[in-house]
Amino acid sequence: MRRPWRSRLAAAALAVVAVGGLAACGSGESGPPVLTWYTNPDDGGQATIAQKCTAAANGRYSIAVSVLPRESSEQRQQLVRRLAANDTSIDIMSLDPPYIPEYAQAGFLAPIPPDVAARVTEGTVQSAIDGATWDGKLVTVPFWANTQLLWYKKSAAAAAGIDMSQPVTWDQLIQAAEKANTNIAAQGRRAESLTVWFNALISSAGGAVIAQNSTDPTQIQLGLDSPAGQRAAQVMSDFAKSGREGAAFSTAGEDESVAAFEAGTAGWMVNWPFVWSKAKSGVEGGTLQQSVVDDYGWTIYPRVDADKPAAPPYGGINLGVGAFSRHPDLAYEATECITSTQNQKEYFLTNGNPASRSSVFSDPEVLADFPMAPTIEESLQLAAPRPQTPYYSEVSGSIQREYHPPASVSPATGADATALIQAVLSGRQLL
Repeated sequence: MRRPWRSRLAAAALAVVAVGGLAACGSGESGPPVLTWYTNPDDGGQATIAQKCTAAANGRYSIAVSVLPRESSEQRQQLVRRLAANDTSIDIMSLDPPYIPEYAQAGFLAPIPPDVAARVTEGTVQSAIDGATWDGKLVTVPFWANTQLLWYKKSAAAAAGIDMSQPVTWDQLIQAAEKANTNIAAQGRRAESLTVWFNALISSAGGAVIAQNSTDPTQIQLGLDSPAGQRAAQVMSDFAKSGREGAAFSTAGEDESVAAFEAGTAGWMVNWPFVWSKAKSGVEGGTLQQSVVDDYGWTIYPRVDADKPAAPPYGGINLGVGAFSRHPDLAYEATECITSTQNQKEYFLTNGNPASRSSVFSDPEVLADFPMAPTIEESLQLAAPRPQTPYYSEVSGSIQREYHPPASVSPATGADATALIQAVLSGRQLL
């Protein structure tokens, strides 16, 4: 039986600090190279993988873990500052996909050898490959991949008389929630989760935030004021005014959505797979009844229009090798060990983070713990990365500003957001 997720996180944090301390002490010593892997916080899974891959290296190198701040924006700031100073201690980095083009365009990533690129993309879900690519080249190694599902209560679906085995649209969900007298939990606060939602809507409508990319910020062509952008804005507005969004929708993030779903005030929810691990930990810890979890159902993210497949959100972590690492060849060898099928499987089972390799989702042990694994894989094959641009922070920040609160959004919001992004990218305005 696993410990509750917060207890595991605390224990893992102590273990990772110890490993990071060893890296600092050993960095100037002679002997096999010590590769430093800068990781995002997790339940200790990356530290465990580092130990396993150190053992597998048979003394040719070791891997020390150094933990980055919790927020991805703060992780980016720390790494960019150090890489801009040509920091040679950064060998491997766990990178949030939206920021990968910025690292690549700035020359902060060591080129991936072609043979390595071929091996690490074999059997990998397409969204993870897309998220690891910039300017037509694979620039990072896919590690774990994430996507949002449409979670539902079987009892709510039965009360609404809706068949959740078939694709559903946002409009159909609103109607179903009205029939079942329940809400739909989604993330409407002014934060990165709002960009995630809007990007899924415009992608599902057949469009894109960036219609034509460019490394020159003044030449980027946006798709926000397109028919797809206007349709996405309409869906966002309709949902926010539906009366089925929940009282705190405009300030709700992922955790608030889970709370509403667990409490029964929401019969449907869009959210990441951590929902399942959290629910099982709640049962183990006695804070959630098993009967509540037994009522959980899951399916593919809602469509915008019935005749167009959904393009669910994509997230996760990819591995980058620092351009100034003294040992890029060993670092890339280490990334292949880190992202092996076995390590991806164990990371999924112990930390709840889905794999980027398709074969993991049909593994019997994975299916026993995560019965929604095939749905996650299907979603990852459909998923769309967030806008890929070296100027992601500016684009996302502008979307959050113009599309919040969602109830104020209209089809004309696309033109306003376009004007703001263009002004920011040209240096005429600050966010």
